[in-house]
Amino acid sequence: MSDTLFTDLNLSAPILKALKEVGYETPSPIQASTIPHLLENRDVLGTAQTGTGKTAAFALPILSRIDIKQAAPQALVLAPTRELAIQVAEAFQRYATHIPKFHVLPIYGGQSYGPQLQALRRGVHVVVGTPGRVIDHLEKGSLDLSQLKTLVLDEADEMLRMGFIEDVERILQETPESRQTACSRPPCRPRLSASPPPT
Repeated sequence: MSDTLFTDLNLSAPILKALKEVGYETPSPIQASTIPHLLENRDVLGTAQTGTGKTAAFALPILSRIDIKQAAPQALVLAPTRELAIQVAEAFQRYATHIPKFHVLPIYGGQSYGPQLQALRRGVHVVVGTPGRVIDHLEKGSLDLSQLKTLVLDEADEMLRMGFIEDVERILQETPESRQTACSRPPCRPRLSASPPPT
C-alpha cells in the first residue's frame, strides 16, 4: 500500500485537482484501504487513530460519486459533537473546491434553525450533523433522507458511549435500505472490514 498514490484510486478529476493543490499525493493506510471499497458501494468499518486522515477516507469517495443535479441529500455524516460536525463539513468544502454548486450543511444544536432550514430548502448534497439535531429536522419534515446514498457514522464508538444509540437507530429507519454505510472509530491499529457490493 505504501506505493499507492491518490491518482491510483479512481477518484474523480475535481477531487484529484483539489488534493494536488493542497499538496496531498500519497494516501494514508486507512485512505488507501477504505476509498476503493467505498467507491464500489461497499459497507465499510474503518478503525484508525485520530490524525490519520479518516475524514478524507470517507469524504473523497462520497464527493467522487456526488450527482450535483440532485438537490436532496445524498450523504449524511453523523458526528457525536458539534465541533466534529463543523470540522467534517469544512473538510468536505475544502475537497469540493472544484465541484461547482456543491453544498454541504452542518446541522447541530445550539445554532438557530433559520439558516439550517433555508439551506435545506435550497438543497444540499451532504449533511453533517449531530444525532439530536438531525432527528429534530426529520420530525419537522425539513430533512428528506429518502434519496440518501451513503450514511457515515463518524466516531461511532463515541456516539454509543454518549448514549446516541436510539437516536442513530431512529435515523437509520428514515434512510433507504439500499444505502451504503460506513463507520469510523479511533482506537488501535488501522483495520478494515468490507461487505460484498449489493447485487
